[in-house]
Amino acid sequence: MSKIAAVVTSGYEDSELTSPKKALEDASHSVDIIEAKAGNEIHGEHGDVQKVDVSIDDADFDSYDALLLPGGGSPDALRVDARYVNFVKEFLMANKPVFAICHGPQFFIQTGLTNELKLTAYTTIRYDLFYAGAEVLNAPVVVDSKHKLVTSRTPDDLEDFNRESLQLLK
Repeated sequence: MSKIAAVVTSGYEDSELTSPKKALEDASHSVDIIEAKAGNEIHGEHGDVQKVDVSIDDADFDSYDALLLPGGGSPDALRVDARYVNFVKEFLMANKPVFAICHGPQFFIQTGLTNELKLTAYTTIRYDLFYAGAEVLNAPVVVDSKHKLVTSRTPDDLEDFNRESLQLLK
């Protein structure tokens, strides 16, 4: 089965990490949480706590089959660090599956590849993505099969997001 990298830090929207992570693991995939330092605890906006599996400095792109980008405040906090942006960019350039929900697509702006993508995102960043050149839709889930990209808007869309993410891994 696939090995998925989840790039996330404290301030994430709890369900946008826990729900896809559970769905992926229930389907026999493994998920590594990647942040600054392995062993750190990260905290969601609503009380969830997760342990970091791999530091961004030790994360080997070639070891992963797909990427998960949960929303909340996490993407905005991490996208100022080139290590995370470059890791995300590698997945897009290699056409490996990427699953981004809510604010997760904010990462794409820094990659310089936004103009190639079809996606959706949380209301407040859809315009940023549009002005960066993306084809932005307002739908519960958007699958850009050309780029192996699954995006959704909010936790209300998690059922569709999880289903399409799992489908892309088949």
